[in-house]
Amino acid sequence: MKVSVSILDCDFLRLQQELKAITEAGADAIHLDVMDGHFVPNLSFGTPIGIAVRRAVSLPIHTHLMVNEPQKFIGSFLPFSDLIIFHIEATDKPEQCIRMIHEAGKPAGISLKPDTPVSALAPYLTEIQDVLVMSVFPGHGGQQFIPESLGRIRELSMLIDHAKTTISVDGGVKPDNCAEIARAGADVLIAGSVVFGSENYKSVIQALKCSTS
Repeated sequence: MKVSVSILDCDFLRLQQELKAITEAGADAIHLDVMDGHFVPNLSFGTPIGIAVRRAVSLPIHTHLMVNEPQKFIGSFLPFSDLIIFHIEATDKPEQCIRMIHEAGKPAGISLKPDTPVSALAPYLTEIQDVLVMSVFPGHGGQQFIPESLGRIRELSMLIDHAKTTISVDGGVKPDNCAEIARAGADVLIAGSVVFGSENYKSVIQALKCSTS
Protein backbone atom coordinates (compact mmCIF):
# COMPACT_ATOMS: atom_id res chain seq x y z
CA MET A 1 0.00 0.00 0.00
CA LYS A 2 1.27 3.45 -0.92
CA VAL A 3 0.47 6.72 0.82
CA SER A 4 0.24 9.98 -1.12
CA VAL A 5 0.12 13.04 1.11
CA SER A 6 -2.14 15.93 0.11
CA ILE A 7 -0.54 19.25 1.05
CA LEU A 8 -3.85 21.13 1.09
CA ASP A 9 -3.73 21.39 4.90
CA CYS A 10 -0.01 21.95 5.32
CA ASP A 11 1.53 25.16 6.66
CA PHE A 12 2.30 27.01 3.43
CA LEU A 13 4.46 29.52 5.29
CA ARG A 14 6.74 26.55 5.99
CA LEU A 15 6.20 24.69 2.73
CA GLN A 16 9.76 23.51 2.22
CA GLN A 17 10.02 22.26 5.81
CA GLU A 18 6.65 20.53 5.55
CA LEU A 19 7.68 18.77 2.34
CA LYS A 20 10.95 17.66 3.91
CA ALA A 21 9.09 16.34 6.94
CA ILE A 22 6.58 14.25 5.01
CA THR A 23 9.33 12.93 2.75
CA GLU A 24 11.33 11.80 5.77
CA ALA A 25 8.14 10.40 7.32
CA GLY A 26 7.80 7.93 4.45
CA ALA A 27 5.33 9.48 2.01
CA ASP A 28 5.35 7.77 -1.38
CA ALA A 29 4.06 10.77 -3.32
CA ILE A 30 2.85 14.36 -2.99
CA HIS A 31 -0.79 15.03 -3.90
CA LEU A 32 -1.72 18.48 -5.22
CA ASP A 33 -5.40 19.42 -4.99
CA VAL A 34 -5.99 22.12 -7.60
CA MET A 35 -9.41 23.80 -7.17
CA ASP A 36 -10.94 26.52 -9.33
CA GLY A 37 -13.86 27.75 -7.20
CA HIS A 38 -16.30 26.61 -9.89
CA PHE A 39 -16.16 22.83 -10.22
CA VAL A 40 -15.77 22.79 -6.44
CA PRO A 41 -16.66 25.67 -4.11
CA ASN A 42 -13.16 26.21 -2.81
CA LEU A 43 -10.02 27.80 -4.31
CA SER A 44 -6.60 26.35 -3.64
CA PHE A 45 -3.44 26.99 -5.65
CA GLY A 46 -2.00 26.97 -9.14
CA THR A 47 1.22 26.34 -10.99
CA PRO A 48 3.57 28.44 -8.78
CA ILE A 49 2.98 26.05 -5.88
CA GLY A 50 3.48 23.05 -8.14
CA ILE A 51 6.78 24.45 -9.39
CA ALA A 52 7.91 25.13 -5.82
CA VAL A 53 7.03 21.60 -4.74
CA ARG A 54 8.90 20.13 -7.71
CA ARG A 55 12.03 22.08 -6.77
CA ALA A 56 11.81 20.93 -3.16
CA VAL A 57 11.18 17.19 -3.50
CA SER A 58 12.14 14.22 -5.63
CA LEU A 59 8.97 12.31 -4.76
CA PRO A 60 6.38 11.79 -7.50
CA ILE A 61 3.83 14.59 -7.75
CA HIS A 62 0.23 13.60 -8.39
CA THR A 63 -1.83 16.57 -9.56
CA HIS A 64 -5.59 16.33 -9.02
CA LEU A 65 -7.38 18.87 -11.20
CA MET A 66 -10.71 19.76 -9.60
CA VAL A 67 -11.46 22.29 -12.32
CA ASN A 68 -14.00 22.75 -15.08
CA GLU A 69 -12.71 22.02 -18.59
CA PRO A 70 -9.42 20.48 -17.44
CA GLN A 71 -8.25 20.27 -21.05
CA LYS A 72 -7.56 24.00 -20.79
CA PHE A 73 -5.21 23.57 -17.82
CA ILE A 74 -3.46 20.24 -18.30
CA GLY A 75 -0.63 21.76 -20.32
CA SER A 76 0.29 24.16 -17.52
CA PHE A 77 0.59 21.38 -14.94
CA LEU A 78 2.37 18.77 -17.04
CA PRO A 79 5.96 20.03 -16.55
CA PHE A 80 6.10 19.26 -12.82
CA SER A 81 3.53 16.45 -12.53
CA ASP A 82 4.24 12.71 -12.61
CA LEU A 83 0.53 11.86 -12.79
CA ILE A 84 -2.39 14.10 -13.75
CA ILE A 85 -5.91 13.25 -12.63
CA PHE A 86 -9.00 15.02 -13.93
CA HIS A 87 -12.70 14.63 -13.09
CA ILE A 88 -15.02 12.77 -15.41
CA GLU A 89 -17.79 15.21 -14.42
CA ALA A 90 -15.75 18.28 -15.37
CA THR A 91 -15.33 17.75 -19.09
CA ASP A 92 -17.17 16.55 -22.16
CA LYS A 93 -13.79 15.77 -23.75
CA PRO A 94 -12.22 13.05 -21.58
CA GLU A 95 -10.52 11.44 -24.57
CA GLN A 96 -8.77 14.72 -25.36
CA CYS A 97 -7.59 15.05 -21.76
CA ILE A 98 -6.18 11.53 -21.74
CA ARG A 99 -4.47 12.09 -25.08
CA MET A 100 -2.87 15.37 -23.95
CA ILE A 101 -1.41 13.71 -20.87
CA HIS A 102 -0.17 10.64 -22.72
CA GLU A 103 1.40 12.70 -25.50
CA ALA A 104 3.55 14.33 -22.82
CA GLY A 105 4.69 10.89 -21.72
CA LYS A 106 2.80 11.02 -18.42
CA PRO A 107 0.24 8.62 -16.93
CA ALA A 108 -3.38 9.78 -16.77
CA GLY A 109 -5.99 9.31 -14.09
CA ILE A 110 -9.70 9.99 -13.81
CA SER A 111 -11.53 10.86 -10.61
CA LEU A 112 -15.20 10.56 -9.82
CA LYS A 113 -17.38 12.15 -7.16
CA PRO A 114 -19.26 10.00 -4.62
CA ASP A 115 -22.56 10.38 -6.51
CA THR A 116 -21.17 9.56 -9.97
CA PRO A 117 -21.81 5.96 -11.11
CA VAL A 118 -18.70 3.83 -11.44
CA SER A 119 -20.02 2.81 -14.86
CA ALA A 120 -19.22 6.32 -16.13
CA LEU A 121 -15.55 5.28 -16.23
CA ALA A 122 -16.09 2.04 -18.13
CA PRO A 123 -15.21 3.45 -21.60
CA TYR A 124 -11.85 4.74 -20.36
CA LEU A 125 -10.55 2.09 -17.97
CA THR A 126 -8.22 0.53 -20.53
CA GLU A 127 -6.76 3.93 -21.40
CA ILE A 128 -5.88 5.31 -17.96
CA GLN A 129 -3.36 4.39 -15.30
CA ASP A 130 -5.20 5.49 -12.15
CA VAL A 131 -8.76 5.82 -10.89
CA LEU A 132 -9.25 8.22 -8.00
CA VAL A 133 -12.31 7.40 -5.91
CA MET A 134 -13.50 10.42 -3.96
CA SER A 135 -14.79 9.13 -0.63
CA VAL A 136 -15.96 12.64 0.32
CA PHE A 137 -17.47 15.37 -1.82
CA PRO A 138 -14.48 17.29 -3.20
CA GLY A 139 -13.62 20.83 -2.26
CA HIS A 140 -12.66 20.76 1.41
CA GLY A 141 -10.26 18.76 3.55
CA GLY A 142 -11.10 17.15 6.88
CA GLN A 143 -14.40 15.50 5.89
CA GLN A 144 -15.61 12.11 7.11
CA PHE A 145 -15.22 9.02 4.93
CA ILE A 146 -18.46 8.03 3.16
CA PRO A 147 -18.98 4.31 3.98
CA GLU A 148 -20.69 3.58 0.66
CA SER A 149 -17.35 4.28 -1.00
CA LEU A 150 -16.21 0.77 -0.03
CA GLY A 151 -18.73 -0.78 -2.39
CA ARG A 152 -17.63 1.54 -5.17
CA ILE A 153 -14.00 0.55 -4.66
CA ARG A 154 -14.97 -3.14 -4.81
CA GLU A 155 -16.95 -2.53 -8.00
CA LEU A 156 -13.98 -0.82 -9.62
CA SER A 157 -11.61 -3.50 -8.43
CA MET A 158 -13.63 -6.10 -10.32
CA LEU A 159 -13.64 -3.98 -13.48
CA ILE A 160 -9.96 -3.13 -13.82
CA ASP A 161 -6.65 -4.88 -14.22
CA HIS A 162 -4.58 -3.76 -11.22
CA ALA A 163 -1.38 -4.50 -13.11
CA LYS A 164 -2.20 -1.58 -15.40
CA THR A 165 -4.54 0.67 -13.42
CA THR A 166 -4.30 1.58 -9.76
CA ILE A 167 -7.16 2.58 -7.48
CA SER A 168 -6.53 5.60 -5.28
CA VAL A 169 -8.88 6.72 -2.51
CA ASP A 170 -9.16 10.30 -1.28
CA GLY A 171 -11.27 11.64 1.57
CA GLY A 172 -11.52 10.81 5.25
CA VAL A 173 -8.74 8.20 5.08
CA LYS A 174 -7.43 7.43 8.58
CA PRO A 175 -5.51 4.66 10.36
CA ASP A 176 -8.77 3.30 11.78
CA ASN A 177 -10.44 2.77 8.40
CA CYS A 178 -7.54 2.17 6.02
CA ALA A 179 -7.54 -1.61 6.48
CA GLU A 180 -11.08 -1.99 5.16
CA ILE A 181 -10.32 0.44 2.34
CA ALA A 182 -7.35 -1.72 1.37
CA ARG A 183 -9.42 -4.91 1.55
CA ALA A 184 -11.95 -3.33 -0.81
CA GLY A 185 -9.21 -3.03 -3.44
CA ALA A 186 -7.38 0.28 -2.98
CA ASP A 187 -3.74 0.59 -4.02
CA VAL A 188 -3.02 4.17 -2.91
CA LEU A 189 -4.32 6.05 0.12
CA ILE A 190 -4.42 9.83 -0.05
CA ALA A 191 -4.18 11.51 3.33
CA GLY A 192 -3.92 15.16 4.25
CA SER A 193 -5.57 16.56 7.35
CA VAL A 194 -4.95 13.39 9.36
CA VAL A 195 -1.21 13.82 8.69
CA PHE A 196 -0.86 17.57 9.17
CA GLY A 197 -3.18 17.54 12.18
CA SER A 198 -0.80 15.19 13.95
CA GLU A 199 2.31 16.07 15.92
CA ASN A 200 4.10 13.08 14.43
CA TYR A 201 3.74 12.77 10.65
CA LYS A 202 5.76 9.57 10.53
CA SER A 203 3.56 7.74 13.01
CA VAL A 204 0.44 8.51 10.97
CA ILE A 205 1.95 7.64 7.59
CA GLN A 206 3.43 4.41 8.91
CA ALA A 207 0.14 3.53 10.62
CA LEU A 208 -1.63 3.92 7.29
CA LYS A 209 0.91 1.64 5.66
CA CYS A 210 1.13 -0.92 8.48
CA SER A 211 -2.61 -1.15 8.98
CA THR A 212 -2.95 -2.22 5.37
CA SER A 213 -0.08 -4.68 5.19
